[in-house]
Amino acid sequence: MLRSKGPQGRRVACWASLAMLLPAAVNAEAPAAGPAHTVTFDRHSLIIDGKPTYLWSGSFHYWRLPSPESWNDVLQKMKAAGFNAVEIYFDWGYHSTKRGVYDFTGIRDVDRLLDMARDVGIYVIARPGPYINAETDAGGFPGWLVTTAGKPRTTAPEYTAAYREWMTQIDRILARHQVTDGRGTVLLYQVENEFYNDSDDGRAYLQALEDKARADGITVPLFGNHNTNFFEGVGKLDMPGYDSYPMDFDCTRPERWNAVYDFASERRGLKNAPLFFPEYQGGAFDVWGGPGYEACRKLTGPAFERVFYEATMASGSTMQNFYMTYGGINWGWLSSPGVYTSYDYGAAITASRQLTPKYDQQKLIGYMTRAAAPLARTDAVGTSVPENPRLRVTARVNPDNGTRFYILRHADASDTTDDATHLKVALGNRGETTIPQAPGTTIHINGRDSKVLLANFRFGQQDLAYSTSELLTQLHEGKRDVAVLYGRTGEDGETVLRYRDRPDVRMIEGKIDTHWDAASHTLRLNYRHEGLSRVEIRQGDASLLLLLGDNAAAIRFWQLDTNDGPVLLRGPYLARAAEHRNDTLALTGDTDHAGDIEVFTAAGTRTVTWNGKPVGTTATASGSLLGHLDGPAPVTLPALNDWHIADGAPEIAARFDDRAWQATDRTSTPNDYWDHKLPILDSDDYGFHHGHVWYRGHFTATGKENAIQLSANLGVHLGNHGIFTAWINGHFLGNNPSGSQQFPIDPRWLKKGGDNVVSVLVENTGHLQEEHNGAFREPRGLLSARLEGSDAAIHWKIQGNVGGEDLPDTMRGPFNIGGLYGERNGWHLPGFNDSGWAKATLPRATDKPGMDWYRTSFKLDIPDGQDVPLAIRIHDAAPHHYRAIIFINGWQIGRYISDVGPQTDFELPPGLLNKHGENTIAIASWSTAQDGGLGEVSLVMQGNYTTGLK
Repeated sequence: MLRSKGPQGRRVACWASLAMLLPAAVNAEAPAAGPAHTVTFDRHSLIIDGKPTYLWSGSFHYWRLPSPESWNDVLQKMKAAGFNAVEIYFDWGYHSTKRGVYDFTGIRDVDRLLDMARDVGIYVIARPGPYINAETDAGGFPGWLVTTAGKPRTTAPEYTAAYREWMTQIDRILARHQVTDGRGTVLLYQVENEFYNDSDDGRAYLQALEDKARADGITVPLFGNHNTNFFEGVGKLDMPGYDSYPMDFDCTRPERWNAVYDFASERRGLKNAPLFFPEYQGGAFDVWGGPGYEACRKLTGPAFERVFYEATMASGSTMQNFYMTYGGINWGWLSSPGVYTSYDYGAAITASRQLTPKYDQQKLIGYMTRAAAPLARTDAVGTSVPENPRLRVTARVNPDNGTRFYILRHADASDTTDDATHLKVALGNRGETTIPQAPGTTIHINGRDSKVLLANFRFGQQDLAYSTSELLTQLHEGKRDVAVLYGRTGEDGETVLRYRDRPDVRMIEGKIDTHWDAASHTLRLNYRHEGLSRVEIRQGDASLLLLLGDNAAAIRFWQLDTNDGPVLLRGPYLARAAEHRNDTLALTGDTDHAGDIEVFTAAGTRTVTWNGKPVGTTATASGSLLGHLDGPAPVTLPALNDWHIADGAPEIAARFDDRAWQATDRTSTPNDYWDHKLPILDSDDYGFHHGHVWYRGHFTATGKENAIQLSANLGVHLGNHGIFTAWINGHFLGNNPSGSQQFPIDPRWLKKGGDNVVSVLVENTGHLQEEHNGAFREPRGLLSARLEGSDAAIHWKIQGNVGGEDLPDTMRGPFNIGGLYGERNGWHLPGFNDSGWAKATLPRATDKPGMDWYRTSFKLDIPDGQDVPLAIRIHDAAPHHYRAIIFINGWQIGRYISDVGPQTDFELPPGLLNKHGENTIAIASWSTAQDGGLGEVSLVMQGNYTTGLK
């Protein structure tokens, strides 16, 4: 992901006690081969099996959703919204804990993910890196790569050997799921990510990646998101791509809009490839202390989507991918410095997998890109300016069939005024016609709005001259065509269709004025967009059911593919899948409340089922079937009252036994960021790459020591709010969020001539994303320590997560835990016996800096067939100086900082929960000053749905 805009802008017995809650890994055998497909492209679009295809895609990170059954949920929701592709980063560091060790099972089962995409029927745009950025730790590089030599993203031999190891592993999976081999839906393959090094070495590196991919069996087109680089010469890609984030990432001012950039010149410069956006802004990341993701959702809301996404269409783009469509969560220590646990991103689908108005808007446009197939192949064409000079129109025409698209918006895209106009559109060979034609009617463009209007569009057996309404979808059922057109509530609509002779018109619902013009053989319909109007137009054996609605009515429609053709539904919260079985139509989907469902399907359908249960239906005047669906049963969540507490930082005490800890005795490291000073204290050099790390320094005091200077690298970039705290012989020295500080020492704390211990707890907030300078190798943890008043040497020991790179808990993987005492002893796991702990009541305050662990359990009984997104909420009436690490059933799903924020609700991925039994919450609360503790903790329900998700 890129941060710019425009064309220049990316050890206990219960370690696996929750294994029964995760699905078994899918067999990694290659799926059975089907018919192979061809994937090519020209200057207009991607071409699949000879058919120009408009690519409407959204980004999704499986590794930010540790719940494989929920992957299917996200993919189905994307498909239901009209997306025909999903773009997926594959995170090297997520799969590799140690050099030569790779895991593709459980929550890392990429084979299973790609099988799901195949079964859902959605193409996959694969982005395996090696570098991915994505606001994730080290930009996707594994922790072990920090301690290797060789400049990253170059032809350096050490780095080359490392990335080839990764590519061998991931490519063998991607290769057996390619469209071109008939085994899956992998459609495109990205080579590197946001790579702009146009030097000889940069080109040689990119070429080596391309050669490796081809040698590994990748046969689909190779693309990049490197903007103006690698169009020609060494490293030339099959298909170049652009990233664009026109709103930037400042969500503190969600009403602010930047200008729309016109990519028309870029489009003209692409002689043999389409204008492709591997990343176009779908939201924005938020930072510690930021305004929260609802502000980001407002910044990039439906109005932004309409104006900016349609502006790229006006530029001639036929390949758009939105980053993100589902963001997910930075569970564990996945994030890079700067961003917090949630990676909701203000996306169309929330981190709790719920649909938003942004989803609705993306569906409106996505359906149109599918229904108006000529949009995949258009050229710019001149047209008259709008009657209203405050507005601008861009016209495009399909060179094969003459279909025209008029994209209309304000000349100043940020204009908030409501305006009206007439347009001149070219209708066949008749020259330009002013529309709308009916007296007293106009085309409205509200402030920050955009419309795509069609002219000369043939579909099914119909010939649409033009419409001032927008097309949602159209489909053919037997001898009948069905089309849905929509507009903003209360606005005029005018639709004109061509017929040989005057057709029969039957009003079914609503008020529609009709006018037949024998000279032009056109039927004009005039109406207002209010609710849903219906009219049937028949000529001979052919008929058209025209459904004319406002936006609210349009977003209630769903179109699903079946073995017998498409089906149109109206009503439910979500429609997932449909299948014809003789005279039965089997539907699956979700409801958020009881309500009607209307089904438009081929004649002969006698029975409708919803999630396996029959639905009583009656025939309507529209030739549809109308039925009723139940809503979800109420769900009551338990209160979290029975808490137990234990001291979680015995390392503070001077008497703590650290003899088994590693001595910081490394005398060299290949890390370029080493300053060649000893001792080497960088936690990565000792195999501790994520989470908290403890240091204990022993020295013999002279009695003259009056202070200690401590320096640490916390990843303090982008305001990440890292911190360390320090004690000497159990006495609190203080904390520091900036990395270096001198702490005074009270002589009474020292044991003159004896062993004295400095205890330091450091939080590693993640490795920097690697852009072009090796910054992901910046040291983490304690850097140096110096006593003032004495030259006594300090001998350090270090302790991070149990096993370092040799994980005892391979199921949860490298990012789940760090080196806290409770983590090292399994206090976060559901099988741990905490009966000997003291009882506690929350909220609880403490004036003792240090670490406390809290545990409780609760029972759930979620009705079968319901999807109930849950979260853990921490609430403080006033900010305190503490930060909490939250575990559910052994999985770390949240990091909370009371005095920073903004996140207070932490989503619980359903695959980590026992929906019909006991669940365990463990929270490690680190009081970094004398006003710490833990706030009120509760379960919250974010939604309640009946669901067809299996």
